[in-house]
Amino acid sequence: MSSVDLSVDRLDRISGFGQAEYADAFVYRPTTVEEIHAVFETARKSGRKVTLRGAGRSYGDANTGAENLVLDITRMNRILSWDAATGIVDCEAGVTIENLWRHCLEDGWWPPVVTGTMYPTLGGLLAMNVHGKNNYCQGTFGEHILDIDVAYSDGKFETLKASDSRFFEVISSAGLLGVITRAKLQMHHVASGNLKVLAEAAHNWDEEFALFEHYENDADYMVSWVECFGRGAKAGRGQFHAAWYPDRVDLQSRKPESQDLPPLLMGFFPKSMMWKVLKWFCNRPGMRFVNWAKWMASSTIGNHKIHEQPLVAFSFLLDYVPDWRRAYEPGGFIQYQSFVPKEHAKRVFAEQVRLQQEYRLESYLGVLKRHRRDKFLLTHAVDGYSLALDFKVTKRNRARLWELAHKINDLVLKAGGRFYFAKDSTLRPEDAATYLGEALTQFKEVKRQVDPEGLLTSDLAERIEIVD
Repeated sequence: MSSVDLSVDRLDRISGFGQAEYADAFVYRPTTVEEIHAVFETARKSGRKVTLRGAGRSYGDANTGAENLVLDITRMNRILSWDAATGIVDCEAGVTIENLWRHCLEDGWWPPVVTGTMYPTLGGLLAMNVHGKNNYCQGTFGEHILDIDVAYSDGKFETLKASDSRFFEVISSAGLLGVITRAKLQMHHVASGNLKVLAEAAHNWDEEFALFEHYENDADYMVSWVECFGRGAKAGRGQFHAAWYPDRVDLQSRKPESQDLPPLLMGFFPKSMMWKVLKWFCNRPGMRFVNWAKWMASSTIGNHKIHEQPLVAFSFLLDYVPDWRRAYEPGGFIQYQSFVPKEHAKRVFAEQVRLQQEYRLESYLGVLKRHRRDKFLLTHAVDGYSLALDFKVTKRNRARLWELAHKINDLVLKAGGRFYFAKDSTLRPEDAATYLGEALTQFKEVKRQVDPEGLLTSDLAERIEIVD
Protein backbone atom coordinates (compact mmCIF):
# COMPACT_ATOMS: atom_id res chain seq x y z
CA MET A 1 0.00 0.00 0.00
CA SER A 2 1.39 3.40 -0.97
CA SER A 3 1.87 6.30 1.42
CA VAL A 4 2.07 10.07 1.13
CA ASP A 5 4.88 12.46 1.98
CA LEU A 6 5.09 13.51 5.65
CA SER A 7 6.48 17.02 5.25
CA VAL A 8 6.55 20.12 7.42
CA ASP A 9 4.91 21.84 4.45
CA ARG A 10 1.78 19.95 5.45
CA LEU A 11 1.76 21.48 8.94
CA ASP A 12 -1.14 23.81 9.56
CA ARG A 13 -2.72 25.38 12.63
CA ILE A 14 -6.37 24.35 12.84
CA SER A 15 -9.19 24.83 15.32
CA GLY A 16 -12.81 24.03 15.88
CA PHE A 17 -15.41 26.59 14.86
CA GLY A 18 -15.34 28.27 18.28
CA GLN A 19 -11.60 29.06 17.97
CA ALA A 20 -11.07 28.55 21.68
CA GLU A 21 -8.49 25.80 21.08
CA TYR A 22 -5.87 25.34 18.34
CA ALA A 23 -3.67 22.43 17.29
CA ASP A 24 -0.84 22.03 14.80
CA ALA A 25 -1.33 19.05 12.50
CA PHE A 26 -0.31 17.59 9.13
CA VAL A 27 -3.30 18.32 6.87
CA TYR A 28 -4.15 16.17 3.83
CA ARG A 29 -7.04 16.77 1.43
CA PRO A 30 -7.63 13.54 -0.49
CA THR A 31 -9.80 13.25 -3.60
CA THR A 32 -10.00 9.44 -3.78
CA VAL A 33 -10.35 6.46 -1.47
CA GLU A 34 -6.86 5.38 -2.52
CA GLU A 35 -5.44 8.65 -1.22
CA ILE A 36 -7.27 8.11 2.08
CA HIS A 37 -5.65 4.71 2.48
CA ALA A 38 -2.27 6.27 1.62
CA VAL A 39 -2.66 8.69 4.54
CA PHE A 40 -3.39 5.79 6.89
CA GLU A 41 -0.28 4.03 5.62
CA THR A 42 1.80 7.14 6.31
CA ALA A 43 0.40 7.29 9.84
CA ARG A 44 1.25 3.64 10.34
CA LYS A 45 4.85 4.09 9.14
CA SER A 46 5.44 7.31 11.08
CA GLY A 47 3.85 6.18 14.34
CA ARG A 48 1.21 8.95 14.23
CA LYS A 49 -2.58 8.96 14.47
CA VAL A 50 -5.27 10.21 12.06
CA THR A 51 -8.05 12.72 12.76
CA LEU A 52 -11.02 13.24 10.44
CA ARG A 53 -12.20 16.72 9.53
CA GLY A 54 -14.93 18.02 7.27
CA ALA A 55 -15.60 21.74 7.05
CA GLY A 56 -14.38 22.30 10.62
CA ARG A 57 -17.84 23.30 11.90
CA SER A 58 -17.77 21.29 15.13
CA TYR A 59 -17.32 23.93 17.80
CA GLY A 60 -14.70 22.32 20.01
CA ASP A 61 -11.87 19.80 19.50
CA ALA A 62 -13.73 16.97 17.73
CA ASN A 63 -11.99 17.75 14.42
CA THR A 64 -8.49 18.61 15.67
CA GLY A 65 -5.60 16.31 16.52
CA ALA A 66 -2.34 17.74 17.82
CA GLU A 67 0.55 16.56 15.61
CA ASN A 68 -1.75 14.01 13.94
CA LEU A 69 -2.40 13.51 10.25
CA VAL A 70 -5.70 15.31 9.61
CA LEU A 71 -7.88 14.00 6.77
CA ASP A 72 -9.83 16.96 5.36
CA ILE A 73 -12.51 15.56 3.01
CA THR A 74 -13.71 18.84 1.50
CA ARG A 75 -12.24 18.05 -1.94
CA MET A 76 -14.36 14.91 -2.23
CA ASN A 77 -17.38 17.01 -3.12
CA ARG A 78 -19.01 15.53 -6.22
CA ILE A 79 -22.75 14.91 -6.52
CA LEU A 80 -22.68 11.51 -8.20
CA SER A 81 -26.35 11.18 -9.15
CA TRP A 82 -29.63 12.99 -8.63
CA ASP A 83 -33.15 11.68 -9.27
CA ALA A 84 -35.57 14.59 -9.35
CA ALA A 85 -38.55 12.20 -9.46
CA THR A 86 -37.73 10.36 -6.23
CA GLY A 87 -35.59 12.94 -4.42
CA ILE A 88 -32.71 10.51 -3.92
CA VAL A 89 -29.23 12.05 -4.16
CA ASP A 90 -25.95 10.13 -4.13
CA CYS A 91 -22.84 12.13 -3.31
CA GLU A 92 -19.34 12.15 -1.91
CA ALA A 93 -18.82 12.98 1.74
CA GLY A 94 -17.36 16.45 1.11
CA VAL A 95 -20.64 17.73 -0.34
CA THR A 96 -22.11 20.43 1.91
CA ILE A 97 -25.67 21.28 2.88
CA GLU A 98 -25.35 24.30 0.60
CA ASN A 99 -24.33 22.07 -2.32
CA LEU A 100 -27.40 19.91 -1.66
CA TRP A 101 -30.02 22.63 -1.55
CA ARG A 102 -28.56 24.54 -4.49
CA HIS A 103 -28.60 21.36 -6.58
CA CYS A 104 -32.03 20.07 -5.57
CA LEU A 105 -34.34 22.88 -4.43
CA GLU A 106 -35.40 24.06 -7.89
CA ASP A 107 -36.71 20.53 -8.52
CA GLY A 108 -38.74 20.75 -5.31
CA TRP A 109 -36.50 19.00 -2.78
CA TRP A 110 -34.88 20.21 0.44
CA PRO A 111 -32.49 18.44 2.88
CA PRO A 112 -34.68 16.67 5.46
CA VAL A 113 -32.54 17.82 8.40
CA VAL A 114 -30.26 20.87 8.44
CA THR A 115 -28.04 22.54 11.01
CA GLY A 116 -27.99 26.27 11.76
CA THR A 117 -25.31 26.75 9.09
CA MET A 118 -25.25 25.46 5.51
CA TYR A 119 -21.51 24.79 5.36
CA PRO A 120 -20.95 21.42 7.13
CA THR A 121 -20.04 18.45 4.95
CA LEU A 122 -22.07 15.29 4.58
CA GLY A 123 -19.29 13.30 6.25
CA GLY A 124 -19.31 15.65 9.24
CA LEU A 125 -23.10 15.62 9.46
CA LEU A 126 -23.06 11.83 9.69
CA ALA A 127 -20.06 11.57 12.01
CA MET A 128 -21.98 13.71 14.51
CA ASN A 129 -25.45 12.55 13.36
CA VAL A 130 -26.67 16.13 13.53
CA HIS A 131 -30.14 17.36 14.38
CA GLY A 132 -32.15 20.41 13.37
CA LYS A 133 -35.16 22.45 14.41
CA ASN A 134 -37.38 19.53 13.34
CA ASN A 135 -35.72 16.78 15.38
CA TYR A 136 -38.90 16.06 17.34
CA CYS A 137 -40.69 14.99 14.13
CA GLN A 138 -37.95 14.13 11.59
CA GLY A 139 -35.19 12.77 13.80
CA THR A 140 -31.50 13.07 13.02
CA PHE A 141 -29.71 13.35 9.69
CA GLY A 142 -28.70 9.69 9.79
CA GLU A 143 -32.34 8.58 9.78
CA HIS A 144 -32.69 9.78 6.17
CA ILE A 145 -29.63 8.00 4.80
CA LEU A 146 -30.15 4.96 2.53
CA ASP A 147 -26.57 3.71 2.43
CA ILE A 148 -22.97 4.81 3.01
CA ASP A 149 -19.49 3.79 1.89
CA VAL A 150 -16.86 3.51 4.63
CA ALA A 151 -13.08 3.26 4.26
CA TYR A 152 -11.42 1.66 7.30
CA SER A 153 -7.91 2.26 8.58
CA ASP A 154 -6.80 -1.31 7.79
CA GLY A 155 -7.50 -0.87 4.07
CA LYS A 156 -10.95 -2.48 4.03
CA PHE A 157 -13.91 -0.85 2.34
CA GLU A 158 -17.59 -1.47 3.03
CA THR A 159 -21.05 -0.33 1.93
CA LEU A 160 -23.52 -0.15 4.81
CA LYS A 161 -27.32 0.06 4.71
CA ALA A 162 -29.84 0.80 7.43
CA SER A 163 -30.39 -2.97 7.76
CA ASP A 164 -26.77 -3.34 8.98
CA SER A 165 -26.03 -2.83 12.67
CA ARG A 166 -22.69 -1.23 11.81
CA PHE A 167 -24.59 1.52 9.95
CA PHE A 168 -25.83 2.76 13.36
CA GLU A 169 -22.35 2.45 14.86
CA VAL A 170 -20.39 4.36 12.19
CA ILE A 171 -22.99 7.13 11.98
CA SER A 172 -22.68 9.02 15.31
CA SER A 173 -19.12 7.75 15.96
CA ALA A 174 -17.48 11.21 15.68
CA GLY A 175 -15.22 9.93 12.90
CA LEU A 176 -13.52 7.39 15.15
CA LEU A 177 -14.46 4.13 13.38
CA GLY A 178 -13.91 4.84 9.69
CA VAL A 179 -14.04 7.43 6.92
CA ILE A 180 -17.48 7.89 5.38
CA THR A 181 -16.65 8.57 1.72
CA ARG A 182 -20.10 8.49 0.07
CA ALA A 183 -23.75 8.61 1.13
CA LYS A 184 -27.14 8.22 -0.52
CA LEU A 185 -29.78 10.51 0.97
CA GLN A 186 -33.56 10.79 0.67
CA MET A 187 -34.41 14.49 0.30
CA HIS A 188 -37.68 16.05 1.51
CA HIS A 189 -40.24 17.21 -1.08
CA VAL A 190 -41.35 20.85 -0.86
CA ALA A 191 -43.86 22.77 -2.96
CA SER A 192 -42.39 26.16 -2.11
CA GLY A 193 -39.01 27.62 -1.23
CA ASN A 194 -40.67 29.49 1.63
CA LEU A 195 -41.97 28.60 5.06
CA LYS A 196 -44.96 30.03 6.93
CA VAL A 197 -43.41 31.23 10.21
CA LEU A 198 -45.14 32.19 13.46
CA ALA A 199 -43.33 34.23 16.13
CA GLU A 200 -44.60 34.35 19.73
CA ALA A 201 -43.04 35.94 22.79
CA ALA A 202 -42.58 33.71 25.84
CA HIS A 203 -42.40 35.66 29.09
CA ASN A 204 -40.88 32.90 31.25
CA TRP A 205 -39.89 29.23 31.32
CA ASP A 206 -43.49 28.06 31.75
CA GLU A 207 -44.58 29.85 28.59
CA GLU A 208 -41.55 28.57 26.64
CA PHE A 209 -42.39 24.93 27.30
CA ALA A 210 -46.14 25.48 26.89
CA LEU A 211 -45.56 26.78 23.35
CA PHE A 212 -43.48 23.75 22.39
CA GLU A 213 -46.14 21.41 23.78
CA HIS A 214 -48.90 23.29 21.97
CA TYR A 215 -47.32 23.11 18.50
CA GLU A 216 -45.30 19.86 18.54
CA ASN A 217 -48.02 17.75 16.91
CA ASP A 218 -48.63 20.31 14.20
CA ALA A 219 -45.56 22.37 13.24
CA ASP A 220 -42.81 21.22 10.86
CA TYR A 221 -40.17 23.18 12.80
CA MET A 222 -39.92 24.63 16.30
CA VAL A 223 -37.17 26.63 18.00
CA SER A 224 -36.94 29.34 20.63
CA TRP A 225 -34.40 32.02 21.50
CA VAL A 226 -33.92 32.27 25.27
CA GLU A 227 -32.51 35.35 27.00
CA CYS A 228 -30.05 34.29 29.70
CA PHE A 229 -29.94 37.61 31.56
CA GLY A 230 -33.58 37.52 32.74
CA ARG A 231 -34.14 36.98 36.48
CA GLY A 232 -37.10 36.24 38.71
CA ALA A 233 -40.40 36.42 36.83
CA LYS A 234 -38.44 37.24 33.65
CA ALA A 235 -36.24 34.14 33.79
CA GLY A 236 -36.54 32.06 30.62
CA ARG A 237 -38.16 34.73 28.51
CA GLY A 238 -37.53 34.66 24.77
CA GLN A 239 -39.07 34.32 21.33
CA PHE A 240 -40.57 31.07 20.06
CA HIS A 241 -40.86 30.24 16.36
CA ALA A 242 -42.97 27.55 14.70
CA ALA A 243 -42.87 27.01 10.94
CA TRP A 244 -44.85 25.06 8.34
CA TYR A 245 -44.24 24.02 4.73
CA PRO A 246 -46.88 25.66 2.49
CA ASP A 247 -48.92 23.42 0.17
CA ARG A 248 -49.04 26.05 -2.56
CA VAL A 249 -46.56 25.48 -5.39
CA ASP A 250 -44.20 28.45 -5.79
CA LEU A 251 -41.58 27.79 -8.47
CA GLN A 252 -40.01 31.24 -8.21
CA SER A 253 -39.15 30.85 -4.52
CA ARG A 254 -37.42 27.52 -5.26
CA LYS A 255 -34.83 29.15 -7.51
CA PRO A 256 -31.42 29.49 -5.81
CA GLU A 257 -31.21 33.21 -6.51
CA SER A 258 -34.47 33.69 -4.57
CA GLN A 259 -32.86 32.03 -1.55
CA ASP A 260 -29.51 33.84 -1.44
CA LEU A 261 -28.99 35.76 1.78
CA PRO A 262 -28.81 39.52 1.16
CA PRO A 263 -25.32 41.06 1.40
CA LEU A 264 -26.65 44.29 2.96
CA LEU A 265 -28.33 45.02 6.27
CA MET A 266 -31.35 47.34 5.97
CA GLY A 267 -30.44 47.73 2.32
CA PHE A 268 -27.25 49.76 2.77
CA PHE A 269 -24.84 48.42 5.42
CA PRO A 270 -22.50 45.60 4.27
CA LYS A 271 -23.09 42.55 6.43
CA SER A 272 -19.46 41.57 5.92
CA MET A 273 -18.64 44.48 8.29
CA MET A 274 -21.20 43.52 10.94
CA TRP A 275 -18.81 41.39 13.00
CA LYS A 276 -16.73 44.51 13.65
CA VAL A 277 -19.80 46.26 15.05
CA LEU A 278 -20.74 43.18 17.08
CA LYS A 279 -17.26 43.13 18.59
CA TRP A 280 -18.02 46.39 20.41
CA PHE A 281 -20.99 44.65 22.09
CA CYS A 282 -19.26 41.31 22.69
CA ASN A 283 -18.97 41.75 26.44
CA ARG A 284 -21.30 41.31 29.38
CA PRO A 285 -22.83 44.85 29.43
CA GLY A 286 -23.07 44.94 25.64
CA MET A 287 -24.78 41.57 25.36
CA ARG A 288 -27.12 42.39 28.22
CA PHE A 289 -28.26 45.38 26.13
CA VAL A 290 -28.47 43.35 22.88
CA ASN A 291 -30.57 40.67 24.58
CA TRP A 292 -32.82 43.31 26.16
CA ALA A 293 -33.30 45.03 22.79
CA LYS A 294 -34.11 41.71 21.11
CA TRP A 295 -36.64 40.93 23.83
CA MET A 296 -38.32 44.32 23.46
CA ALA A 297 -38.63 43.83 19.70
CA SER A 298 -39.81 40.23 20.10
CA SER A 299 -42.48 41.06 22.66
CA THR A 300 -43.90 44.04 20.77
CA ILE A 301 -43.47 44.48 17.01
CA GLY A 302 -42.46 40.85 16.46
CA ASN A 303 -45.11 39.18 18.62
CA HIS A 304 -47.96 36.99 17.29
CA LYS A 305 -46.88 37.66 13.71
CA ILE A 306 -47.13 35.14 10.85
CA HIS A 307 -44.99 35.75 7.79
CA GLU A 308 -43.42 33.88 4.89
CA GLN A 309 -39.67 33.42 5.05
CA PRO A 310 -37.28 31.69 2.63
CA LEU A 311 -36.06 28.27 3.73
CA VAL A 312 -32.46 29.46 3.72
CA ALA A 313 -33.15 32.55 5.83
CA PHE A 314 -35.13 30.54 8.41
CA SER A 315 -32.75 27.59 8.53
CA PHE A 316 -29.29 29.13 8.47
CA LEU A 317 -29.29 31.98 10.96
CA LEU A 318 -25.60 31.35 11.71
CA ASP A 319 -24.78 32.35 8.13
CA TYR A 320 -26.74 35.60 8.20
CA VAL A 321 -23.76 37.65 9.40
CA PRO A 322 -20.52 36.54 7.68
CA ASP A 323 -17.58 35.87 10.02
CA TRP A 324 -19.69 36.66 13.11
CA ARG A 325 -17.48 34.41 15.25
CA ARG A 326 -14.65 36.93 14.84
CA ALA A 327 -16.51 39.16 17.29
CA TYR A 328 -15.34 36.71 19.99
CA GLU A 329 -11.66 37.11 19.16
CA PRO A 330 -9.02 36.76 20.49
CA GLY A 331 -10.15 34.05 22.93
CA GLY A 332 -12.98 32.58 20.87
CA PHE A 333 -16.06 30.98 22.39
CA ILE A 334 -17.48 27.61 23.34
CA GLN A 335 -20.98 26.34 22.75
CA TYR A 336 -22.42 24.22 25.53
CA GLN A 337 -25.43 22.10 24.57
CA SER A 338 -27.14 19.66 26.89
CA PHE A 339 -30.09 17.35 26.24
CA VAL A 340 -32.49 16.67 29.13
CA PRO A 341 -35.56 14.39 29.35
CA LYS A 342 -38.79 16.37 29.12
CA GLU A 343 -39.86 15.73 32.72
CA HIS A 344 -36.72 17.45 34.05
CA ALA A 345 -35.84 19.93 31.28
CA LYS A 346 -37.54 23.05 32.63
CA ARG A 347 -36.02 22.71 36.08
CA VAL A 348 -32.52 21.83 34.82
CA PHE A 349 -32.38 24.63 32.26
CA ALA A 350 -33.65 27.19 34.74
CA GLU A 351 -30.91 26.13 37.16
CA GLN A 352 -28.31 26.30 34.36
CA VAL A 353 -29.21 29.92 33.70
CA ARG A 354 -29.30 30.73 37.41
CA LEU A 355 -25.77 29.34 37.79
CA GLN A 356 -24.56 31.42 34.85
CA GLN A 357 -25.86 34.53 36.53
CA GLU A 358 -24.28 33.50 39.84
CA TYR A 359 -20.92 33.17 38.07
CA ARG A 360 -21.53 36.38 36.08
CA LEU A 361 -20.87 34.34 32.94
CA GLU A 362 -24.21 34.57 31.18
CA SER A 363 -24.50 32.96 27.75
CA TYR A 364 -24.74 35.57 25.01
CA LEU A 365 -27.18 33.38 23.07
CA GLY A 366 -29.55 30.65 24.26
CA VAL A 367 -31.46 28.32 21.89
CA LEU A 368 -34.11 25.84 23.02
CA LYS A 369 -35.21 22.86 20.87
CA ARG A 370 -37.44 19.76 21.18
CA HIS A 371 -36.00 16.28 20.57
CA ARG A 372 -36.85 12.61 20.22
CA ARG A 373 -34.83 9.43 20.74
CA ASP A 374 -32.93 7.55 18.00
CA LYS A 375 -31.10 4.21 17.84
CA PHE A 376 -27.59 5.32 16.85
CA LEU A 377 -24.84 4.03 19.12
CA LEU A 378 -23.28 7.25 20.43
CA THR A 379 -26.53 9.18 20.35
CA HIS A 380 -27.01 12.51 22.08
CA ALA A 381 -30.79 12.28 21.78
CA VAL A 382 -33.46 12.13 24.48
CA ASP A 383 -37.22 12.41 24.52
CA GLY A 384 -36.96 15.95 25.75
CA TYR A 385 -35.29 19.26 25.07
CA SER A 386 -31.88 20.79 24.46
CA LEU A 387 -30.51 24.17 25.45
CA ALA A 388 -27.52 25.49 23.48
CA LEU A 389 -25.46 28.26 25.09
CA ASP A 390 -22.66 30.44 23.69
CA PHE A 391 -19.94 31.54 26.14
CA LYS A 392 -17.14 33.95 25.34
CA VAL A 393 -13.70 32.66 26.40
CA THR A 394 -11.02 34.96 27.80
CA LYS A 395 -7.80 34.34 29.70
CA ARG A 396 -9.46 35.81 32.77
CA ASN A 397 -12.68 33.75 32.73
CA ARG A 398 -11.45 30.44 31.30
CA ALA A 399 -10.97 28.53 34.58
CA ARG A 400 -14.28 29.77 36.02
CA LEU A 401 -16.10 28.97 32.76
CA TRP A 402 -14.90 25.36 32.81
CA GLU A 403 -15.85 25.13 36.50
CA LEU A 404 -19.34 26.39 35.62
CA ALA A 405 -19.62 23.88 32.77
CA HIS A 406 -18.67 21.02 35.07
CA LYS A 407 -21.34 22.05 37.58
CA ILE A 408 -23.89 22.11 34.78
CA ASN A 409 -22.67 18.69 33.60
CA ASP A 410 -23.50 17.31 37.03
CA LEU A 411 -27.02 18.75 36.85
CA VAL A 412 -27.61 17.25 33.41
CA LEU A 413 -26.26 13.81 34.30
CA LYS A 414 -28.30 13.63 37.49
CA ALA A 415 -31.42 14.25 35.38
CA GLY A 416 -30.50 11.48 32.91
CA GLY A 417 -29.33 13.93 30.26
CA ARG A 418 -26.84 13.61 27.42
CA PHE A 419 -24.31 15.65 25.42
CA TYR A 420 -23.32 16.29 21.81
CA PHE A 421 -19.76 15.82 20.54
CA ALA A 422 -20.19 18.46 17.81
CA LYS A 423 -20.67 21.12 20.47
CA ASP A 424 -18.51 19.88 23.33
CA SER A 425 -15.40 21.52 24.78
CA THR A 426 -15.68 20.75 28.51
CA LEU A 427 -16.76 17.14 29.12
CA ARG A 428 -14.66 15.07 31.51
CA PRO A 429 -13.99 11.33 31.01
CA GLU A 430 -16.35 10.43 33.85
CA ASP A 431 -19.13 12.53 32.26
CA ALA A 432 -18.87 10.66 28.96
CA ALA A 433 -18.70 7.29 30.70
CA THR A 434 -21.81 8.10 32.76
CA TYR A 435 -24.16 9.11 29.97
CA LEU A 436 -22.87 6.66 27.33
CA GLY A 437 -22.89 3.69 29.72
CA GLU A 438 -22.98 0.33 27.92
CA ALA A 439 -22.85 2.08 24.55
CA LEU A 440 -19.26 3.11 25.31
CA THR A 441 -18.27 -0.49 26.03
CA GLN A 442 -19.88 -1.57 22.75
CA PHE A 443 -18.20 1.27 20.87
CA LYS A 444 -14.76 0.29 22.11
CA GLU A 445 -15.34 -3.32 21.07
CA VAL A 446 -16.41 -2.24 17.57
CA LYS A 447 -13.38 0.05 17.34
CA ARG A 448 -11.05 -2.84 18.16
CA GLN A 449 -12.62 -4.75 15.26
CA VAL A 450 -12.55 -2.05 12.55
CA ASP A 451 -9.54 0.01 13.71
CA PRO A 452 -7.35 -2.60 15.42
CA GLU A 453 -4.27 -0.36 15.48
CA GLY A 454 -6.23 2.53 16.98
CA LEU A 455 -5.17 4.93 14.23
CA LEU A 456 -8.32 7.07 14.31
CA THR A 457 -8.52 9.57 17.13
CA SER A 458 -9.09 13.27 17.90
CA ASP A 459 -8.32 15.73 20.66
CA LEU A 460 -11.89 15.29 21.92
CA ALA A 461 -11.66 11.48 21.90
CA GLU A 462 -8.49 11.56 23.97
CA ARG A 463 -9.74 14.29 26.31
CA ILE A 464 -12.84 12.31 27.28
CA GLU A 465 -11.04 8.95 26.95
CA ILE A 466 -13.44 7.15 24.63
CA VAL A 467 -10.50 5.65 22.72
CA ASP A 468 -7.88 3.37 24.23
